[in-house]
Amino acid sequence: MNAPGVVLNLLAWGAIFILAWRIYSKQSIKPKIWKMTVVIFLGLFSFSINLPYMDQQIKLAILPLGLWILYGIYSRKDEGISWDKYRKYAWLGFFANYIFLAVSLILPLMHSGIYSNSELSTYLSDINKGFIIKTHPSAADKILDRNSFHVQIDRIEEEPVYSEQWYQEAFEAGIERSKLEERFPYLLVGTEARWGSGLHTKIFVERDGKGLLISTDQKQVYFRAEKTLLKKGE
Repeated sequence: MNAPGVVLNLLAWGAIFILAWRIYSKQSIKPKIWKMTVVIFLGLFSFSINLPYMDQQIKLAILPLGLWILYGIYSRKDEGISWDKYRKYAWLGFFANYIFLAVSLILPLMHSGIYSNSELSTYLSDINKGFIIKTHPSAADKILDRNSFHVQIDRIEEEPVYSEQWYQEAFEAGIERSKLEERFPYLLVGTEARWGSGLHTKIFVERDGKGLLISTDQKQVYFRAEKTLLKKGE
């Protein structure tokens, strides 16, 4: 669960509800509440463009397609009286796109302020049920050294992801592909990211047991320990 996202979305819907109630309370001819709700949701429908923003895509509403559809329906009823009754709710639905846009802009900043991207505990906070899986035949039999992990966790620091360098080291050595040793031949599973972060991770462990390559839905981060986090299997 992405706790900051849940909070911000609840606030966004709360703001929409308050605005809808203010419109409703000022109308002399009250619309049906269920129709009002449907109009707001249809008003959300728009032509949007996707823009990159902080490792994610945000939607910018451009054309109020839902509003045009509603206009086509209600402007023909009762000589336009129905449209006058629901017009503001249709515009509120379209405007709600910008409320959610604000949420999309604020959320990454809020999330990174609470869950630091440079701290291992954000991605790996509970290893009590964690265990190691070999993902390459060249890997030796190793298990997770929980004691080493708990002792070092506060000292394990983020380092750059040297993807190009690792690729060159692997394929410029002149070794046949079938005989290459995988740099990250282990997968750490059964762990939990920090509560409320909403992060879904895959954690690859380096051959020497000191490096952790963590993949999320948005990016990859690399952490390096001073001592190995693995030990020989029993």
